[in-house]
Amino acid sequence: MNPDDAAAFHEFVRSRWGRLVRTAYLMTGDYAEAEDVAQTALARAGAAWRRIQASERPDAYVRRILVNCNTNRFRRKRPAILFGAEPPEVPEPDATARIDQRDALRVALLNLPPRQRAAVVLRYWDDLPEAEVAQVMGCSVGNVKSQAARGLAKLRADPALAAVAPPGPADQGRPDGRHENGPETRKERQHGRV
Repeated sequence: MNPDDAAAFHEFVRSRWGRLVRTAYLMTGDYAEAEDVAQTALARAGAAWRRIQASERPDAYVRRILVNCNTNRFRRKRPAILFGAEPPEVPEPDATARIDQRDALRVALLNLPPRQRAAVVLRYWDDLPEAEVAQVMGCSVGNVKSQAARGLAKLRADPALAAVAPPGPADQGRPDGRHENGPETRKERQHGRV
């Protein structure tokens, strides 16, 4: 790598490291594993930096490497521990509720299959458009929508999350939790069940 490419790569790593580790953390559930996944992804990106830098969106390229590294890690080693050590400091009472919510969400995310977890994290945490998530995951937009919808449905159905999260707008509507004009309701109307 020539000095100009090396400088550009170092600047890229410096400016994106935190976000890549946070994304990896949401996919792995362990900070040390997240750093390992991010470091592996950036090492692979460094080896192909000239091609990545020439691409239209180097961020998307590196995110795809990150997702692939996490998928490979997951295939090699199933997580034995759901999350790492307890926080070193004792939080104040208001912070305790936030930590409980965060931990419940982290555990629920870890219970999702890797592709659903990646779709949910990239789409809703990284706030990427579906087309970019599809590019990162190497699949169709329809597959991203399907994986994200299934992942969100599992998260919404998780009793641990229901215990710590207040009901949101998605929980409003009919008493059974469905919206008035949801697909089930239309189907029921077509068959005269409502």
